[in-house]
Amino acid sequence: MAISDFIEPAIKDYATQATAAYSAPINTDTFTGRQFVAGQDPMQTQAAALATQGVGSYQPYLQAAQTAQTQGAGALGQSASTIGGLGSLTGAQAYQPFMSPYQSQVIDATLSEFDKSRLGGQQQIRDAAVNSGNFGGGREGAMMGQYNADSLADRGALQASMLQQGFGQANQLAQQNFLNQAQIGTEQQRLAGAYGNQINQQFGLSDFNRGSMGQDINALGSLGAVNQGQQQALLSADQQQAQTGAYEPYGRLSQYGNTLTGLAGGVSGQQYQEPSQSSPFQTALGTAMGLGGLYGKIFN
Repeated sequence: MAISDFIEPAIKDYATQATAAYSAPINTDTFTGRQFVAGQDPMQTQAAALATQGVGSYQPYLQAAQTAQTQGAGALGQSASTIGGLGSLTGAQAYQPFMSPYQSQVIDATLSEFDKSRLGGQQQIRDAAVNSGNFGGGREGAMMGQYNADSLADRGALQASMLQQGFGQANQLAQQNFLNQAQIGTEQQRLAGAYGNQINQQFGLSDFNRGSMGQDINALGSLGAVNQGQQQALLSADQQQAQTGAYEPYGRLSQYGNTLTGLAGGVSGQQYQEPSQSSPFQTALGTAMGLGGLYGKIFN
């Protein structure tokens, strides 16, 4: 029996199998499609939600800082105005606004009473002159002149004393007002500084809030990416298993045909090779870690 007669049944069998295998379409749905793409891990979902909440989270701190800035500017402006106005509270005329508006009336009334009190003394001198028989004489005139001169001197001293007392009180009030205004200006400056500190604190809180939120997002996103990578590796392994099963008949028939060709004395064709496959876990994990690194850049 010739070799060709020996392998003829096998060749017919190969042809039958090849016809059946190559005539049937490959159902690619078994190893392709989005069912082999891992969904987002719950940690990634949480990280995304936290990131969304963090967008604009600085606004309350910025508004508080702007309010403090406005108030600080107002306090600083008031301080400048107060300190600038201190010049008008000094000088020789600074006491005048604090002089009592009733001082002249008080002085006039006091002097009027003084004048009335001195009339009695003049009458006593006249009565004494009458009794001594010197009424209208030189002695009476001398005594009356001396009395009036003393009265005039006393009247001037009384008026000067009241004026000096009023000036002293007004001057003390002017000095106290100057000190009060200076203290107010200093307090306004301190208040402006406090508002400045508040601005810095608000910015610091904003940075801390966003920085802490970014760290949480980074941690959740990175852990979620690792979990997603693990899930993707499992799905990729299932995909490769289904793909290998779909193409297995072609590899088997290729090897079968090459064997028959060799037995018949021909040259074997190129051995069938399945599509190249990489490590599902390494590929998925590398992608996941790359995505996980993006979370660390949020709010940075």
